[in-house]
Amino acid sequence: MKPYRTDQTKKEEIREMFDNIAPKYDLLNHTLSANIDRLWRRRVVREVRRARPHRILDVATGTGDLAIAMARRIRGVQVLGVDLSEQMLEVARGKIAGRGLEDRVILDRGDAECLELGNGVVDVATVAFGVRNFENLEAGLRELARVVKPGGKVVILELSRPRNRLFRWLYESYSARVLPRIGGMVSHDKMAYEYLPASVAEFPAPERFLEMLERAGFHDCRARSQSFGIAHIYIGER
Repeated sequence: MKPYRTDQTKKEEIREMFDNIAPKYDLLNHTLSANIDRLWRRRVVREVRRARPHRILDVATGTGDLAIAMARRIRGVQVLGVDLSEQMLEVARGKIAGRGLEDRVILDRGDAECLELGNGVVDVATVAFGVRNFENLEAGLRELARVVKPGGKVVILELSRPRNRLFRWLYESYSARVLPRIGGMVSHDKMAYEYLPASVAEFPAPERFLEMLERAGFHDCRARSQSFGIAHIYIGER
């Protein structure tokens, strides 16, 4: 599915959508999630830190929250953050400069499905809330596998549909009624905040996504449910 349902490609619409909502993205992201997204990112950082990485690629880095957290909490690491949206990267640059991390976090506009990196050049690749926006999910996963060195890993944080009926009903009611209304009012792009929860419903179930990771070239793939299944952290070894 696409945010605006125009004759543009999904990739073009995703870039336009995030350019539109970039100024209010952090405010809405943290507020509408009651800051639980910060907890999930901390867990991602702990998982990444276990690999003792020197070079990390953060795909769909957005406004840089995960890239910044990894640079601050993992000693001696260098993070490359890549995103389609120049406006999201502009917000990230300001945050990185404000924390004095310009020498630890490098940002570049780029396409997750066609990364301008060599084979096996990073220790860990991460994606937080971005894989469901890939135009070609399988192609994007193959690219992640290509750039991660043997012995490295991928760590992906993504939203999902809770399996418990009560939690699913609460989550989907909130996503369908509250999120678009508040998100649209604050960002002035209601369609973006209709697309974002709808894209979660279309995203593969955890078991299916793990199969996709394996086909892309990862092994020992596993998923860790977060907050009653509202999100999952997916891990694959290279």
